[in-house]
Amino acid sequence: MRVFRKARGAWTWDAGRVRRAVRRALPPRRGQLPRSALIVLGCVPGLFAALALVLCAAGVDRPTVRPDRAVVARPAVVHPAVRPVIVPRAHWLDAESARPQPPARYDDRVVAVFVHHTDSPNGYVCADVPRIIRSLYAGQIGARNWDDIGYNFLVDRCGNIYEGRAGGVDLAVTGAHTQGFNHRTAGIAAIGTFTSGTPVPRAMTEAIAAVAAWKLGLSDVDPRATVRLVSSNSLSRYSAGTAAVLPTLAGHNAGFMTSCPGAALTARLPEIRQLAARLQGR
Repeated sequence: MRVFRKARGAWTWDAGRVRRAVRRALPPRRGQLPRSALIVLGCVPGLFAALALVLCAAGVDRPTVRPDRAVVARPAVVHPAVRPVIVPRAHWLDAESARPQPPARYDDRVVAVFVHHTDSPNGYVCADVPRIIRSLYAGQIGARNWDDIGYNFLVDRCGNIYEGRAGGVDLAVTGAHTQGFNHRTAGIAAIGTFTSGTPVPRAMTEAIAAVAAWKLGLSDVDPRATVRLVSSNSLSRYSAGTAAVLPTLAGHNAGFMTSCPGAALTARLPEIRQLAARLQGR
């Protein structure tokens, strides 16, 4: 027997049908209800409850996010910069040259960048840069026994930007470029040697500014500002545990006792900071 009916797209309780069924089941004279009527009436609450569960389930959306996966809110970036074109790591590192390495390590964000020079010859053609980077990589994982190339990015004289250390260019990959200050920083290496009096190509300084503006912009950091960093190694300019206030766009020599990135490139850092700030819309 049907005790529900569909009206206007919804199932409703049909009380009339139930009353008629009960009357048919009653004996000709007054007395106790027969077993068939009791069965019908006893089933009604269960059927109604089952229908309610079905209708309730149909009205609930399925979750689109797994409950065991936390959603992390990222802070709003007020001064972003356009991501420049970055030549991927695979362009300079072939399977023959690559060495097995541990997984990349990460920090929560990048709050400063250090500018370097590679202390290699300047008279190269830009088409030969993949071979040059491969040679730098071989020296660092070979003689120095590092797990990967130390710089996060490398820039050539033509303004091309290359991905260096593995782990993802848009992530805060912990590098090996500035002893004592590798955490929460990125290393950008200018390919060449830029001692005093050496011309620094404009395309190179513009590329350094572009990648620094974009990388710092992901954390809304002003390239002209300063930041408080804590040294992790006593071989740096600051003993381990010492807090140092450094430029957010600094030369290698700001954190380590070296002449890198060379006097000529160091002299261009104020200009690079200003350009990076403009690229962030500041």
